[in-house]
Amino acid sequence: MSKHIIHRREFLRDSSILLAMSALHPYIPNISPTPKRVALIGTGWYGKSDLFRLMQVAPVDVVGLCDVDAHQLKQAATMINARKPQKNLVCFSDYRELLKQTKPDIVLIGTPDHWHALQAIDAMKAGADLYLQKPISRDVMEGEAILATARKYNRTVQVGTQRRSTPHLVEAKEKIVDAGLLGNIHHAEMCCYYHMHSNANPPVQRVPDFFDYDMWTGPAPLRPYDGLPHRGWWRAFMEYGNGIMGDMCIHMFDAVRWMLGLGWPKSISSNGGIYVDNKGKSNIADTQNAVFAYDGIECVWQHRTWGNPADPDYPWAFKIYGDKGTLSCDVWKYDFTPVGDGKKLHGDLLWEKEKYPEDLTEPDIELHVASATRRHMLNFLEAIDKGIRPVADIEQGHISTASCIIANLAMQLQRPLSYDPVKRIITGDEEATKLLQRQYRPPWQHPFPWNV
Repeated sequence: MSKHIIHRREFLRDSSILLAMSALHPYIPNISPTPKRVALIGTGWYGKSDLFRLMQVAPVDVVGLCDVDAHQLKQAATMINARKPQKNLVCFSDYRELLKQTKPDIVLIGTPDHWHALQAIDAMKAGADLYLQKPISRDVMEGEAILATARKYNRTVQVGTQRRSTPHLVEAKEKIVDAGLLGNIHHAEMCCYYHMHSNANPPVQRVPDFFDYDMWTGPAPLRPYDGLPHRGWWRAFMEYGNGIMGDMCIHMFDAVRWMLGLGWPKSISSNGGIYVDNKGKSNIADTQNAVFAYDGIECVWQHRTWGNPADPDYPWAFKIYGDKGTLSCDVWKYDFTPVGDGKKLHGDLLWEKEKYPEDLTEPDIELHVASATRRHMLNFLEAIDKGIRPVADIEQGHISTASCIIANLAMQLQRPLSYDPVKRIITGDEEATKLLQRQYRPPWQHPFPWNV
């Protein structure tokens, strides 16, 4: 029996994995006479979508919204009140004032990646449980600080890696991986071939009166203003995020880790750069390969923002290879192909269009993700109520986030890297260890796990 199989079985004993299995039979929240007070920081398309999914599955009191874009903030308040009038809703431009004045039980964070750490830590210190979008941090040490804060203050944190709550993927895990249909597993492939790299060159321009660009930038470097950064423009820059590794790989890598019970990789290597889409301002890699190595198994990532996908049926996906078969998965479906003459298996996503008809008219909704996010929210509420770890607990979110960040560092330094989560260093590499934290723009101060 391979070491991998042993590790997977041990992992199944963890309560978080047992919770994942309930995604096909979601938790029914306790109905309290006093609904939980909920606040949203970052009212863009995904922040609102997360909040709407929570509102669909539990009676909550939305007490606060925060955004540095006054127009976006007003629009969000209007949309939320149209769904269900909120008598206690107050809007803020500074998240610190929101936390101080509204004292929420739950905070949802949907801001760009460079803000996640400070907002998450401050929200937990203010007494809130947290639904935090992925990736959880812009650098590794931020993630360590978020994890340390969650444990110190005993907060429940669900990370927005909702593949762990996607009904058809939960089914694939139970019926194929856990059932042993793949046999001994020694390889996984993950990919994204969406054309996501921007070749835009917008001119420097005046900051509009309704947008606080300095506050939006926060601890990140202050770039010359060249237009509103939402919805996708900020993702074009490593100053604010972690490229396509942090945006797309994290979902598939996290799903593979969840399905196979994998923790920290033994080593991470990566190569890539800007090879084709080189005419714009964007500084994220348009081509990148990465290998997350474990004992007896390698998880291999590839993205290209140009050309055709290797498998047109699975352009953003993961595939797990065993000696008895192959499991292919994405956000839409799964397919199991056995070695030899065995039975093929197929599963499709759960739409829930009739149960939640309001989804059909919601602007910018990722309709195919709605059922997964609802179950992710229910799992989050269950974890709060029962005092247990959610399926996408902050530790799991940190491992997936940090591994993708380290892949970017490995590409930058052109050598494999091994992270020691106990010592919080890159083993035997002082240069790489120094890169585990980024420089903060004054007066913002970088958090560390030893002083939260």
